[in-house]
Formats: sequence, C-alpha cells, structure tokens
Amino acid sequence: MSPETTELVHLTARELAAGLRARELSTREVVQAHLDRIEQVNGAVNAVVTLAAERALDEARTADDRAARGGPLGPLHGLPVAHKDTHDTRGIRTTYGTPLLADNIPDRDELIVERIRGAGAITIGKTNVPEFAAGSHTFNPVFGATRNPYDLSRSAGGSSGGAAAALACGMHALADGSDMGGSLRNPASFCNVVGLRPSPGRVPSWPETAPWSTMAVQGPMARTVADTALLLSVIAGPDPRSPIALETPGSAFGGSLERDLTGLRIAWSPDLGGAVPVDREVTDVLAPAVRVFADLGCAVEEACPDLSGADDVFRTFRAWQFHLGLGALLDTAADRMKPSLVDNVRQGSALSGVDLERATVLHGELFHRVREFFERYDALILPASQVAPFPVELEYPGEVDGVPMESYLDWMRSAYLVSATGSPALSVPAGFTPEGLPVGLQIVGPHRCDLRVLEIGHAFEQATRHGGRRPPLAR
Repeated sequence: MSPETTELVHLTARELAAGLRARELSTREVVQAHLDRIEQVNGAVNAVVTLAAERALDEARTADDRAARGGPLGPLHGLPVAHKDTHDTRGIRTTYGTPLLADNIPDRDELIVERIRGAGAITIGKTNVPEFAAGSHTFNPVFGATRNPYDLSRSAGGSSGGAAAALACGMHALADGSDMGGSLRNPASFCNVVGLRPSPGRVPSWPETAPWSTMAVQGPMARTVADTALLLSVIAGPDPRSPIALETPGSAFGGSLERDLTGLRIAWSPDLGGAVPVDREVTDVLAPAVRVFADLGCAVEEACPDLSGADDVFRTFRAWQFHLGLGALLDTAADRMKPSLVDNVRQGSALSGVDLERATVLHGELFHRVREFFERYDALILPASQVAPFPVELEYPGEVDGVPMESYLDWMRSAYLVSATGSPALSVPAGFTPEGLPVGLQIVGPHRCDLRVLEIGHAFEQATRHGGRRPPLAR
C-alpha cells in the first residue's frame, strides 16, 4: 500500500467523514484504500469473511456523484463498514457462522444495517463470528478462527471478534456488533479498540424473536470513543417495531464528549468483590487506570454493587433465549452444531416455569440494588475481560488465576454479570501486558446513562492514548 493509502485507513471515522463532506476525499478512494488494506492483511487475521468489493465501489461512485451534485449527505457518508455476520444484509451472504446457513442470502437489511446504510455508509462485507454468536472466541466451521492482530497466535475475542480485529487493522473505521454476555466488550478489550454495550432499548433491534428481552443488545465499535459515539448517534433512537426502544434521539450522542471529571465518584472493583477471578497480568495493567482517574479529579475508592443472583439471572435467560431461537434444531441438526452451543440450547429446554419465575424476581432485585449503588457512585470501573487474549487453538481458557473454568461461559463473568444489570458498559483500551497483549477497562454507568459512560471513557482515552498503539502488521 502507498503511504497515502496507509494514512487513509489510520484516520478516525470523524476525520474521514469531515474530509468526505468537504470533498477533500472521494468515497471511491476511501473505499478502495480499505479494500486494499483487507487484501493486504485479512489473510493473516481472517476478520472479513465475505467481501462485497464490486458492489461497494459501485455504491462509492454513486455517493461521489451525489456529493458532486450538492445532494444531502448523511453523517456516515462514504464510510466503509463490514457488518457482523449475524446481522442480515440484503443481497450479501449472512451465515451466522454455521454450516446450516452457509449459503444464506437475506432479502432485506435488519434495522441496525438499515440505519447505518441510511446514514451514507458503504457496505464492504461481513465480519467473522462464532457459531450463532455463542461464546467470546471467534471461530466456526464455515470460515475458521479470527486471529488477534497484536499476536496472531491469540484469540481476537468474540462474538464480535471479526469486527474488532478488522477495526484494529484498519479494514474499516466503524463496526456494528451485538452483546449478550460481553460480545462487544470482550473483543474490544482483546483487540485494543472501543466497544459499547448500550442500555437495553438504546439501539432497537428488528426483526427480533423476543422483542421484549433486555439481555441481548446491539451496539457500536470503533477505534476511538468519539467514533463509537458517532456510530451510536446513527443506530440509536426510537423505532415503532421495537417495544423497548428508548425515545431519546440518536443525535443526543453526536456532539462533543468533552467533560471535566472533577468531583466524579468512581468505584473501582478489580474482581467484583471477589466474585470473579482475574489473571494477575490483567490487574497489573489496570492498576494504573485508577491513578488516571484520580489525576482527572475523581474521587476513587474500591467498591462494587451486590451482584448476588446475577449469575442465575444471566444463565437462565440466556439458555431460555438460545432455546427460543435454536431449539427447533436440536432434533434435526444437533450433530452439525458446536457441542457447547447444543448444551446451552438443551439447558434452555430443561427450564421450568419456576426457573423463569425465580430469575425474573432476582432480576428485579438486582436492578434495584445496582440502582441504589449508583446513587452513591457516578460510575464503576473494572476489567472488561478476566484474561488477556488466550491461544487461538483453545475454545476458552481452562483456568483464570488458578481457578478452573468449567464451561465456556465461566471466564466471561466480569462482562456478563454486568449484562444482567441493564447498565451501559464501555470497554476502552487501557494498556498492554509485558507480552504486548491488549487489556481493556470496563466503564459501567447507571441505567440509561450511556452518554456519561462515553464522556468518562473519552476523558480516560485522551489521558492515556493506549488506543493509538497499532498492531505490527497494520502499521
């Protein structure tokens, strides 16, 4: 790649958008630069699994013609985006990482894709996922594993692992993702990018089998917090097809994130009060983050909310939702699905009404305890992941800080316990282990305080600049 092209793929989404709007850049050259980057590095990381290059270049020409005529330009005009392979894209293969849908070509865009494209973005392809987005390590029998761009022998996380690795490598500047138990935050932590799990309803989903459910959400990823907020400004906002959609317009997130943090009360919990084991190499990286917040004028103390019952809530509703979506496949295709996924679906089939009643009551009690906690603190900071990126050959780490992990869910508890609370949570780059592996800091705010979380994350990012360290193969 030429120096000019390399520079283009390292620009932020906001910088690219400004250059395109001012017609200092053409959509065609921006799209071509990112397609060139995919050709250069994707073979090593396996992040983009379906490419729509010809269609993207055609759309780029149309976008440039519109700009030349002085037509209206959307906030994402001309920005190339590869969508998560569990998000339906009209006319582009969407496999969900399973052989059962290896040739699936949807006839419509789902809502998040519809909004991104409606804002002017150019679809360049799809990013890799674990089968049916189950698990925080991205591998599947259709495309294989996505590798971490900072160390190709390591996992890129998941389930939005392809999206995060592609961002880190400069294959696109913005990415959509989803998060039930950490699928936006975990890969962001592993790949040194930013991922936001919004409050439920902030980003409405459609079509949706369980439209009233709050455990799984969709959200934005990017290389900076400001770019993450830019994408949120497009995908957030009410929609009559989602019964839990929040009324706040997306434009609320499109402005400046500058904020003086002086006086904010920050709770720091390295292990959620002993509820989760965390590898020492992770806590060693995150310890300086506490001092950063103190230097920014915050009052920081070690504390965490009472999350008792959160594990039961998450695992019960996750199993129920997996059975709701995939239970029909148990009799016809279980032998063609990942065994750990089949086990989760079967756990859902074994649930009783009493199980769901118990989880519902616990969920309500958990919400109110966390609500009261955030009356005393403005934000909670903790590890986004309990481990640094692990070897790509493993399905999940067998132990964390010497504690055996009995299933592929156990090592994700620092993320999924937060999911059960309904709080917005941001993973932001926080540093590197001595081996050069990224570590993310998770910033959690009160229910529906997504903007506060973004502002705090932006201040931390500006003070530390860890996100500016690019992986070696993408420099």
